[in-house]
Amino acid sequence: MIEFQYPWLFLVLPIPYLVRRFLPPMPPSEQGAVLLPQFAHWREIADHSTASNPNKKLRMGMLILFWLSLVSAGANPQLLGDPVQLPLEGRDLLIAVDLSGSMERQDFELNGKVVDRLTAVKHVLDEFINKRQGDRLGLILFGRQAYVQTPLTFDLSTVRQMLAESEIGLAGQETAIGDALGLAIKRLRAQKHDEKVLVLLTDGQNTAGQVGPLDAAQLAAELGIKIYTVGIGADRLEVETLFGSRFVDPSTDLDEDTLRFIAQKTGGHYYRAKDSANLARIYEELDRLEPVKNESKTFRPKRSVFFWPLGLALLLLTLLLYRHRAMPFERTKFGFFHRRTHG
Repeated sequence: MIEFQYPWLFLVLPIPYLVRRFLPPMPPSEQGAVLLPQFAHWREIADHSTASNPNKKLRMGMLILFWLSLVSAGANPQLLGDPVQLPLEGRDLLIAVDLSGSMERQDFELNGKVVDRLTAVKHVLDEFINKRQGDRLGLILFGRQAYVQTPLTFDLSTVRQMLAESEIGLAGQETAIGDALGLAIKRLRAQKHDEKVLVLLTDGQNTAGQVGPLDAAQLAAELGIKIYTVGIGADRLEVETLFGSRFVDPSTDLDEDTLRFIAQKTGGHYYRAKDSANLARIYEELDRLEPVKNESKTFRPKRSVFFWPLGLALLLLTLLLYRHRAMPFERTKFGFFHRRTHG
């Protein structure tokens, strides 16, 4: 399908006819002649024939087609492609995942197999990310340092891949919760969307970094950034000792008070994930709290093809000038050009 960017330009199509029909020829002047063909030139070409000339209609048809092609090129015809579905309009959502050394503690069970905390987080997060069609997601990984692994994007497959490739200790063994919050705030505050959400997952307390978690939470609240915090780690784990097996709490390092304060301060919520099933339910709850918007948009790609009619116009012009050799023309007082006559 073809459409024109400037269809109003076709209003000039009658101009040559109106000039020919209503503008009387002007007496020649003695001003300098130029070799620019204009409307009066085409009028002479059309008139320069006798009744016995069989090419008169052909020349007139070529002139009409030339003018139509030239105007069509100026109207910029565009070839429309197939409709393309645009990403749905949603919110900006960052996910910050703790990669500190404690995340390798094996106190989660997945499909009947004991796994470390990060493996369980990856498994449940992968499904959560896959459901976020319409949101722009980004991934922040933190340990001793925090860095953006994936900037905000609609490409959810890339976010999932980057999460799957993350490894414990990649960002250091300690936990810089405040720096992770600060980096997320820096990224989200530059976005234009009104709905900005951060999901923070950690199994420890702030032991590194330059930014305090409470200060970062205060800034996030002022900027309207909502933070959901998730504390990772079981509260009961059976371990073998020299005196037999006994149960311990593997999450003694988890600072739930700070995580709860961060969530409440920013209008979010704090969740405790003690096992894989509980972690999955948390993400189902987040889906209900932060639903994906359903508005969709489409667009049709456009490719300009003005060179088609322009090429035809140039070809016709070449043929016309070849058949009717260029002759001197001079300006009339109306600004048009016509053949100079003698005698």
